[in-house]
Amino acid sequence: MKLGLAIGYSGAAMDLPVERVQLAERLGYDSVWTAEAYGSDAVTPLAYLGAVTERIKLGTAIMQVSARTPANAAMCAGTIDAMTGGGRFLAGLGVSGPQIVEGWYGEPWGRPYYWLKDYVEIMRKIFRREGPVSHDGKQIQLPYDGEGGLGVGKPLTSILHMNPDIPIYIGSGNEATVRLTAEVADGWLPLGYTPGTFHEYKGWLEQGFERAGNGKSFDNFEIQASVHVEIDEDVSAALNRLKPHEALYIGGMGHKNKNFHKEMMIRRGYADAADRIQELFLEGRKKEAADAVPDEWVDAKSLVGPPARIKQRYKAWDDCEATSVTVRTKQDEAVKVMAEAARLNPARG
Repeated sequence: MKLGLAIGYSGAAMDLPVERVQLAERLGYDSVWTAEAYGSDAVTPLAYLGAVTERIKLGTAIMQVSARTPANAAMCAGTIDAMTGGGRFLAGLGVSGPQIVEGWYGEPWGRPYYWLKDYVEIMRKIFRREGPVSHDGKQIQLPYDGEGGLGVGKPLTSILHMNPDIPIYIGSGNEATVRLTAEVADGWLPLGYTPGTFHEYKGWLEQGFERAGNGKSFDNFEIQASVHVEIDEDVSAALNRLKPHEALYIGGMGHKNKNFHKEMMIRRGYADAADRIQELFLEGRKKEAADAVPDEWVDAKSLVGPPARIKQRYKAWDDCEATSVTVRTKQDEAVKVMAEAARLNPARG
């Protein structure tokens, strides 16, 4: 099992944990992943990290597709990949949610499935430089010929000769987009994936492989699971520290009637808890919302407690059918414990 390190997006003051990333690289971690919501972006930190590391792969989890055009996303990916020696950039994409898409970026929610499909196809055309790029998709057209245009757009070929094989990952969780991920992407950033849930997605992924029609299978497809890791002798205290984050996403990260995180909790058998968390959160009773998150819900999605408990419970993640597990933590000790649990080989030199 490969390990990644998630550093997310920054809070109010820009915080880039450079030394933790360098520690992860020395311990043998395979990748580091940034994120973006409506503050710090996912791409810029990777340019800096690429300059102060040597081999760790640099991934976005995720670049929001409404934040930049597919051409700009390809330019960002190709530039950082070239600056860091090639073969290090992992272009993770996702649609975010309608509140951010329309409220922050001022873009219509549209049809997320076709946003992703067109986006990936355009990025691949740009990477491969097989000719001037044009695209007549259901969501995106190049050159642009819609309202307000002059009608003089010209298909262009990237000036920079990019790595034609930059991997593209998609963050997805529902049937249509998981199937699309398996069809068009090199890897998957699953939403809410935990040990024992692979069966929920297996059929969708296999359908996507079949649609691809190019010999694609689980043998050549990356599944990048994610787990929060928190070392604490008091398991209950560690779980309680993670509950506000769960309450935020279940209760407030999305519209009341369009929240992927709440929908997943319902699908996993926690409908009453999901409704109550959202109700409390939207009423501004955030502590009560956090208190309403079941311990077992948090424990299934995380590795918390003393190092021995973490290592013992990691075995389930090692057997969860993922190819890599991304560690979400702010503890250097947790980075070390996970390296020991996964039996990584420290970098030489």
